[in-house]
Amino acid sequence: MQTSRTAAATAAAALAALALAACTDDGPDDGKTHITVTIDAGLEQDAIDAFNARVAQFEDANPDIDVETQEYTWTAGTFTAQLAGGTLPDVFVIPFTDGRGLIERGQIADIGDYTADLPYRDAFNPNIAAAGEDADGNMWAIPISAYGQGLHYNRTLFEAAGLDPDAPPTTWAEVQAAAKQISEATGEAGYAVMTNDNTGGWILTTVVNALGGRTEDGGTATIDTPQMRQALEQLQAMRWEDDSMGDTLQYDWAGINQDFASGRIGMYVSGGGNYGNLFTQNGLNPDDYGLTVLPLADSPDAGVLGGGTLAAVSPNAEPAEQEAAVAWIDFYYMEKLTDEAAAVADAEVKAETGQPVGAPELPVFDKATYDEQQGWIAEYVNVPVEQMAPYTSQVFDQPLLTEPVTATQEVYGVLDTVVQTILTDENADIDALLETAQAEAQAAMDAAA
Repeated sequence: MQTSRTAAATAAAALAALALAACTDDGPDDGKTHITVTIDAGLEQDAIDAFNARVAQFEDANPDIDVETQEYTWTAGTFTAQLAGGTLPDVFVIPFTDGRGLIERGQIADIGDYTADLPYRDAFNPNIAAAGEDADGNMWAIPISAYGQGLHYNRTLFEAAGLDPDAPPTTWAEVQAAAKQISEATGEAGYAVMTNDNTGGWILTTVVNALGGRTEDGGTATIDTPQMRQALEQLQAMRWEDDSMGDTLQYDWAGINQDFASGRIGMYVSGGGNYGNLFTQNGLNPDDYGLTVLPLADSPDAGVLGGGTLAAVSPNAEPAEQEAAVAWIDFYYMEKLTDEAAAVADAEVKAETGQPVGAPELPVFDKATYDEQQGWIAEYVNVPVEQMAPYTSQVFDQPLLTEPVTATQEVYGVLDTVVQTILTDENADIDALLETAQAEAQAAMDAAA
């Protein structure tokens, strides 16, 4: 009896596997190459319509490729689970910090033979290209965007608090004072920070960099530093003395974007190119929005943390699917940066569907190429560029620092705990927190070496 059950179960499993393979590995038997591509989760319908219009344009230009979409937003925890479970789309995006590790472990497809033929392959900024290259310089993942961190602020809350939205803070002391003034005048959080899913460590590292510190020096953890102490002491004061950080103290990237777009946060730090997400996924009122550069300390080592996004291909994709995936990445992400007709076509679709055109980004090539591309789409720009001028007029002059390279996400996770403790424990001991974090960060770096 047991043997019969086992045989029946085995046969059923085999049939199910064959059916699944027929549906997912090869797609319908129509002679086309089928790929799944990522679309941001939680988009407004207009943004979905704009994306689908671009898919239709791609399929018209590539009739032998069929594109299906899969909702996906990168977070450290969900990405690890999707990678292990084999549930990622054929084309997905990852932060710069993940590129080298995934390449070394063979966890993304080696698309070097296809990227080598891209007409702009040698035009990338070398520092940016390195995030997606292996040790031999082969490009396994394509840089599609770059950013420098910025200070996002709510102009409406500034005005309600008697602050000038055209003169945002230029020092961290001014950030603290403005946060207190906003909180007292409006009852909303004057300033907020991310704390969860490695974002707390990311933002804390950003502030430490702006103060002239680092969290790593050639594989050695440098957590217990005067700059780190200064950043944490100010955060502690804003939370427990000024009471300017509101009641929500546990934020991930999506959550802080939503509360900022809803008018519940006066200021927060995130990538300078975040306007698109705030508008398309969180319903931001453009009139509320302001963006400025991070305050930098008077130190030769102070700089703005930069990073970016890579487009990668699933290691489960077959060669034909890999080639089609690179064609999609080239069409959807890259042509609008390198080809005038493509840039205009992309801007037209976005403008027609009410999507943002012209939000600031750092160039993945060089500033001259970026300026040229912005000229191509000038007539379609529909974002409040004058409200972003405090950022765009200065960010190219700020020293750009790369993210820590050793056990980056693991160290960010260690620092998450530090930030969370500062915000939830009035008697948090900074000395003890840094001693523990220093040891844990070094252990993570040693394990990754």
